[in-house]
Amino acid sequence: MDGLRNMKINHEVPRALLTLSEQFNNYDFVLPHLLDEDDEYKQYFIEAKRKGRYLIMDNSLHELGHAYDSKRLLYWIEQLEPDEFIVPDVWEDMHQTCRSAKEWKQYNYPSCTTLVAVVQANSYGNAVECYFNLEGLGYDKLAFSYGANYYNDIFEHENKDLGKAMGRSGVIHKMYERKIIKDDSRIHLLGCAIPQEFKYYKGFNFIESIDTSNPVMAALEGIKYDDFGLEEKPKANMNDHFDVTIDNINLELLEHNIKTFRTINGFSPYPKEHTGIL
Repeated sequence: MDGLRNMKINHEVPRALLTLSEQFNNYDFVLPHLLDEDDEYKQYFIEAKRKGRYLIMDNSLHELGHAYDSKRLLYWIEQLEPDEFIVPDVWEDMHQTCRSAKEWKQYNYPSCTTLVAVVQANSYGNAVECYFNLEGLGYDKLAFSYGANYYNDIFEHENKDLGKAMGRSGVIHKMYERKIIKDDSRIHLLGCAIPQEFKYYKGFNFIESIDTSNPVMAALEGIKYDDFGLEEKPKANMNDHFDVTIDNINLELLEHNIKTFRTINGFSPYPKEHTGIL
């Protein structure tokens, strides 16, 4: 059986699509800074928790350029009791990331919450060292970001987005071949540069979950997925499109992109709750 088919998938969405997202997302991905900025966003996740939806809470590094305020992160962990929490990391800085990961081990967390640490590095050797350090700190689940610059050193290509996708895939394959990542490891993939990257992880049952807004952001830009995916990452991001209204979203294009994302990567069509966006 294809190991990808059981992977938890989330596509982050702007406010107007939060309720609809339950039809195509296997879990909810929480950006904590938005809980403090937007009441509708906050209420959605409070209700999602009440309904028993699986919650993975991020630290908002990608959106803010730095992890969100520690006191507010701890507050929202206590309030939402997420199933997983991605502890603060520092972009491409192994030492600061490991230092932060060690610090975040000192707090008390809800019994249901699994801590996830991100492998940050500026080279393959750096990534291996970071991986071992985070495992040594007792983290049961680790994550790899999509945009690290050293991926382009791993897979050199004039198309930098393709290089990043294949570079991350190469890092994970190499770590698996060298038994750094094992069959019983637990991995999360943060984002993607091009959506077809995930087809290269077939049979890698240790990849438990992914989050990427790629098909949503492409739809907001009016970009239609080809049968193979995309050649470049959409420029749209959540910071610029969070307030978009439903009238300005092409739902037919959105559904096409999400269906195509699952098809090209060998995922099951939709969560069981899906009844159709249109």
